[in-house]
Amino acid sequence: MVGKVYLVGAGPGDPELITVKGLRYLQQADVVLYDRLVNPELLTYAKEGAELIFCGKDPKAHVIQQEVINENLVKYAKNGHQVVRLKGGDPFVFGRGGEEAEVCVRNQIPFEVVPGITAGIGAAAYAGIPVTHRHISKSFAFITGHQAGDEAAEQQWSHLAKGVDTICIYMGVTHLASIANNLIKHGKSPNTPVALIHWGTLSTQRTVVGTLETIVDEVKKAGITNPSMTVIGEVVRLKEELRWFNEIIPATQA
Repeated sequence: MVGKVYLVGAGPGDPELITVKGLRYLQQADVVLYDRLVNPELLTYAKEGAELIFCGKDPKAHVIQQEVINENLVKYAKNGHQVVRLKGGDPFVFGRGGEEAEVCVRNQIPFEVVPGITAGIGAAAYAGIPVTHRHISKSFAFITGHQAGDEAAEQQWSHLAKGVDTICIYMGVTHLASIANNLIKHGKSPNTPVALIHWGTLSTQRTVVGTLETIVDEVKKAGITNPSMTVIGEVVRLKEELRWFNEIIPATQA
């Protein structure tokens, strides 16, 4: 009897941000394949005897290749197990959940997607930054920082600079200078506010604020690295007014 695969979003870090449905499936799973950015506290909810498999992917070192993850999903489900693929944020937002769902379809394995709070919204909210605001931002875009050096993606910068109010960039620290330069080059004001939120929604959260012109230097001074969410747009100016989460304030901006 074939089991079932559940692609579950764990949220951006705070373990309490997983959905009720996602937690229920996690508690029932026979096998849990979890990612690097999943809060380890969530694994304590797995049932006794459940097999926990780490599938962490550091940008420079993959513990398990995606092909092996796919093979495991198929193997365990075909052996009749209930399998939870626990992914940071939302499975379908830069999480390769679409690819894993396709694998299930090709192998005739039932699957279900449980959406999660993605970091572009969750980390920003914990930093006091709404991605939309009736008077400031009526549109937002999610992009991956890994595409910053991709020539095929260069044509997108003009649209992002001129047609989107708030830009949320995942894992963009490495290419931050290129991102800022491209947006300025294609028409975004150098004075556009920018926030980098490090370890968003966790007790170790830190947020560095600057402008497209200054943010690279501010990030270097604060020693901010990935995982970080970059938010670009006028909504960043609301951060101090709407700040509610007790985060660590970088010494350079205290």
